Amino acid sequence: QVQLVESGGGLVQAGESLTLSCTSSGRGFSSNDMAWYRQAPGKQREMIAGIDPGSRTNYHASVKGRFTISRDNGKNTMYLQMTRLAPEDTAVYYCNGARGRLGNRLYATRHDPWGPGTQVTVSS
Repeated sequence: QVQLVESGGGLVQAGESLTLSCTSSGRGFSSNDMAWYRQAPGKQREMIAGIDPGSRTNYHASVKGRFTISRDNGKNTMYLQMTRLAPEDTAVYYCNGARGRLGNRLYATRHDPWGPGTQVTVSS
């Protein structure tokens, strides 16, 4: 069974930066569209950034221009570089196969079991 492990979260002040990492145990990682998701308190989990095997990316409007998704297929690892963080970015961040629409891109990758996520808290 594929295991996804997110790391790198923490407590930061508004305007600061964080970089999250996601490591997958799946052998198919390098050929899958992958994504970062987040779930804020009281809200549904939403996809915020997607990346295909060739590193073409798409972003939710709320993070475009501030967050950058990238991947290292040789390490089965994906990253989310977050800059100019704001209190509304406070959420638990997860990675998984990309599934759903971001901009003009529709992803349809099967989800693996969700990892524990990593908490990001941004204070004002």
